[in-house]
Amino acid sequence: MIKLKLIEHATTFAENKNIARKLKTDIIMPALKRNEEITLDFTGVGSSTQSFIHALISDALRKYGIDVLDKINFKGCNKTIKTLIKIVSEYMQDALEIEGSKEVRLKGEYKE
Repeated sequence: MIKLKLIEHATTFAENKNIARKLKTDIIMPALKRNEEITLDFTGVGSSTQSFIHALISDALRKYGIDVLDKINFKGCNKTIKTLIKIVSEYMQDALEIEGSKEVRLKGEYKE
């Protein structure tokens, strides 16, 4: 399992989409391609933009579908981060028009 501590890349306010894209390209997508689980640890990140979260996880959802969330653990998420992850996951699911869609559930419901 890969653990990605976002505070080391995004500081306390995760807003830089270029950083999110780099993390996605260099770490997240290769791990998922190898069928590895990955933990996105938001401990210490106080807030984020929706565009940062979108840049971080939307390609994984687009490529692997909503079930990819079974491979992505979200840790250390405060209420704001949880809400943003859920919003991005839900609108990606809607955009992909997944047949037999199901309610977005995030593995571990944001492990603290």
